[in-house]
Amino acid sequence: MRLFDAAMPVFARHETFHPRYGWFRKAYAFSAEDHNIFTREDAPVRIGVGKNMVRSIRFWGLAAKLITENPYSPSSRSPQIVPTCVGHALFSEEGWDPYMEDPGTLWLLHWLLLAPPSRLPIWWFAFNEFHAVEFTDETLESASANSLGAVADWKIPHSSSIKKDVNALLRTYAPRDLESHAHLDDILDCPLRELNLIHKSAATDAYRFTLGTKPNLPPAIVAYCCLDFVARCNSAGNSITLSRLVGESGAPGKAFKLSENDLLAALEEATRDFGTLSLISPTGSRQLSWADDPGMVAVEILNHYYASSVTGFIAGFKGDEPYDLELLEQYGSEPLRRLESASAMEKT
Repeated sequence: MRLFDAAMPVFARHETFHPRYGWFRKAYAFSAEDHNIFTREDAPVRIGVGKNMVRSIRFWGLAAKLITENPYSPSSRSPQIVPTCVGHALFSEEGWDPYMEDPGTLWLLHWLLLAPPSRLPIWWFAFNEFHAVEFTDETLESASANSLGAVADWKIPHSSSIKKDVNALLRTYAPRDLESHAHLDDILDCPLRELNLIHKSAATDAYRFTLGTKPNLPPAIVAYCCLDFVARCNSAGNSITLSRLVGESGAPGKAFKLSENDLLAALEEATRDFGTLSLISPTGSRQLSWADDPGMVAVEILNHYYASSVTGFIAGFKGDEPYDLELLEQYGSEPLRRLESASAMEKT
């Protein structure tokens, strides 16, 4: 997978804010209640943040594929924002983790931020195609600019936009310097920092990606992301090699910085509970195999992991689509809560 195929040419849309605790859930919950919330004048009061943060919450919700534009919006200039199927599966009251309490949810959100189509091309490049052992802000900015310049159909963003995206990446994942002038909430208030995907070298103070086993990465989340990757790649057949899941740009091994042995260990544990998922070696190379639609098997795995029973959702691009699309087409301007009530009344 190439940067051009995996990401959209979107830069510095986060208003310089990294994602904060609660913002992912807020993006889902407020868009479910009111599809026009992000364009309303009283949005800062209703959401409880500043005006720029309203736009940032909207961006991070879109970037994590928890919300999306309603294709049936009355206005194309100010499209309504509605929950996606995966957003509903995660954060609805009957969903997998409505209060974002499980550590596996953070890993899932990290995957969704990078999974195609990603709204964070510089982040996608950094995790997938940037191979420096150690790096600084400046070296990542320079490498990102060179990579973006090689995409023929993209207009190279201004250097300030690249700098903002690199800065947001490091503030999201890297430990903050407690002696810097950063605000305390900037230092503490970022959920994805708990993943420890980027750390600082004790010898040089440069940044490094944290390679190898991730103790707080649940095997079920790894298995889900592998199958989500397969569904998004439209791979033919019913198996994929572990070497591809680790080494291909855009694959879970790159996103989570795992070796093939790390991935194998996680999948061995994940496959013990599922007859529809197995590890095979038909030609000597380890492969992950599935006996049903990979998007459906992926949901089955998370239903088991979260001890839930989410239905009507398939991983992959289908999960990025608006929740309850038929009702949106019929009642495009109505909040989802009312739509669900109307649907329930029609069935009785």
